[in-house]
Amino acid sequence: MRNKKLIGTGVAIVTPFTKTGEVDVDALKKLVKHLHNGKVDYIVVLGTTGESVTLTKDEKKIVIDTVVKANNKELPLVLGIGGNNTLEVVEQIKKTDLKDFEAILSVAPYYNKPNQEGYYQHYKAVANSTKKDIILYNVPGRTGSNVTWETQIKIAKDFKNIVATKEASGNVEQIMKVIKNKPKDFMVISGDDALTLPLIAAGAVGVISVVANSHPKIYSEMVNLALKNKFEKAQNLHYSLIDLIDQLFADGNPGGIKYTLSKLNICKSYVRLPLVEPKQEVKQKIDVLIKSI
Repeated sequence: MRNKKLIGTGVAIVTPFTKTGEVDVDALKKLVKHLHNGKVDYIVVLGTTGESVTLTKDEKKIVIDTVVKANNKELPLVLGIGGNNTLEVVEQIKKTDLKDFEAILSVAPYYNKPNQEGYYQHYKAVANSTKKDIILYNVPGRTGSNVTWETQIKIAKDFKNIVATKEASGNVEQIMKVIKNKPKDFMVISGDDALTLPLIAAGAVGVISVVANSHPKIYSEMVNLALKNKFEKAQNLHYSLIDLIDQLFADGNPGGIKYTLSKLNICKSYVRLPLVEPKQEVKQKIDVLIKSI
């Protein structure tokens, strides 16, 4: 059965930092409230945009505890647990208390560059490690290789608790082939803010978004309108944000969205090395676009 709590606008929430580099708990609480007010559908914790790969185990616990408490069971939560060591990912899933989470977002293994059978066996191990719903996450631009549509379909058919794919390949033809050939209840979720509108038109059920951190009301309304086949109104909102979306990724994510959030007084723009803040020219473009929206 389709997990309806994963339909609509999910937000890959950032992890705010203080000037001295600690997790900014107060800013994180403020951001959760901002997303509630923006009527998003669910929150994704410790994803790529949350800089999870540079957080310590203790810091991840701080982020989880803060979001869970601030959310107060208002919105479904999804937890990012992934990596390039299958045994470690499986062990982490088994050891994590998942009672507050609707699903796990698990990125395709990176750096190792497995073949398609390797991807299949990885997700088989992940699926067998838990009864929780799992979202496969295909993002070749970060992982270095692609989970093909054929492999995604095979995984979707063979493992019933892998209920969705977050598709961030940018390959619209591939994504449409997933949509065309998938099991009925398997869901395709956009992993690219700029492609969400056309992907919903093609059959996707929503997005896990970056820009919705800063502009949740506009973006979630766009997604809702598109899901209701009200595409003319959805287009207006889509195009009101498209230039900002472009700049958010012009000099690295989450540097762009954190800078945008800082201009909206939600959190500071600090990122953790090896990431750095966007170049001044990108910041200036973001300044102009924020004022125009």
